[in-house]
Amino acid sequence: MKTRKGYKVYPLTVAQKFHMYYAPHCPSLAVLNIGTSLTIEFELDWDELKRAVNKAYERSEGMRVRFAKDKEGNYYQYIVKHEDQDIEFVDFSNGTMEEAEETMKAWTRVPFKLEDTQLTRVVMIKMPDGFNGLYFLGQHMIVDAQSLICFLKDIIELYCNAKFEGVPYPKEMTSYLEQLQKDLAYEAGSKAQKRDIEYFQKEIEKGEPIFSGITGRDKLEAAREMFKNPELRTAFSASGDTTSALDIFHLEEEPTKRLMDFCEKYHVSLACLLLMGLRTYLQKMNGFEDVSINNAIARRATLKEKKCGGTRIHSFPIRTIFPEDMKFIDGVFAIRDKQNEIFRHANYDPTAYFAYRSKTYPQPHAGLTYEQISLTYQPLTLKEKGLDQLGDIRYKTKWYPNGTCPQAMYLTVMHRPEDNGLDFNFEHQVKAVSRDELEYLYYYLCKIMFKGVENPDLTIGEIIKLV
Repeated sequence: MKTRKGYKVYPLTVAQKFHMYYAPHCPSLAVLNIGTSLTIEFELDWDELKRAVNKAYERSEGMRVRFAKDKEGNYYQYIVKHEDQDIEFVDFSNGTMEEAEETMKAWTRVPFKLEDTQLTRVVMIKMPDGFNGLYFLGQHMIVDAQSLICFLKDIIELYCNAKFEGVPYPKEMTSYLEQLQKDLAYEAGSKAQKRDIEYFQKEIEKGEPIFSGITGRDKLEAAREMFKNPELRTAFSASGDTTSALDIFHLEEEPTKRLMDFCEKYHVSLACLLLMGLRTYLQKMNGFEDVSINNAIARRATLKEKKCGGTRIHSFPIRTIFPEDMKFIDGVFAIRDKQNEIFRHANYDPTAYFAYRSKTYPQPHAGLTYEQISLTYQPLTLKEKGLDQLGDIRYKTKWYPNGTCPQAMYLTVMHRPEDNGLDFNFEHQVKAVSRDELEYLYYYLCKIMFKGVENPDLTIGEIIKLV
């Protein structure tokens, strides 16, 4: 086994390679940045917070991953020992909230150098609105939303343990290295990998999907015209310009609760309901029963996976062919069953999936796709997972765009900490999708979901007519 600076080195996982697959095609590596802030309405002991941040780094192998390149240009990774660092402090309290947020957006647009360097940044922040806390910037090669939330939660719990009586010391994080070795063993031709390859190849061979656009068939018809092929089933979704914006739509607490109550009653996840809503909207706009949406899978089923840090997201299309006379609730159940099936095989390499699909259904040009929408639902919130010991102290989280998006649009749905309502975060290429189009989509997505939740026995066709 080779070493780097005295540390053992390991190959990249499939989830990491996936980021390296698209990142070089973007004008900046900032495309891999995830920026967020967590602030609470409370005076903080900054020295104690600094100690908690350093302790959290010490407890998390995943946050101490570094990358380097070999002579052939291939990246590999290693984990460094912890060394305490000086944590930055920025006092925004004399300015405006807008100025503070613009500064944090600017931080989020600065790419990390990829080799032999720390790929996270923590800044302690004092805000103009009386809230105080942390800004966190992480590189997607070593963090995803779940590991980021886990890390911030650990900092809070370490701080609370030091400052408040009766708050227990948080349980240890799990080993990043252990999960990494499991992933690499899977990828080295395991029986499980063979089963997953077989499953996805059979799925792909069931038939070619068709592009469903959020504004209807305009993009599909344009591609058919361009390639003089009236049977073409793909279209260009993204633009050549990866400049992006983040538009956020807020669903209040009470209507969110109605959606969650439905999910609890019928034993389905909110992700199933969101997918049913999105695919019904696309069926309404395009007139196709056949709808395909990219769906991100966190791959954190076990406690060891939940707390090991790193990036574990794989993304696969979920294709549904639902006739208009199918009941809404039956569609939700069918999506749940399909999701469960995909979850069982989710360690498979998504890039291998797309490569096999391209080989099975050759296209006249690179960049043509079947899916315009990618969905991530983020169930993990700090409210239920770690801030409960702070009593009624109010807190806020905010995500900051990195300014670059490799695909047309990406929808991340997450719970808001202030009131547990839902935020619909649409990151989108400015030239591919407009805010007006997203507003229209969001409006009808909500109408469809609420109509279905209130009348689960209505058919898809009836819902399409009613909304």
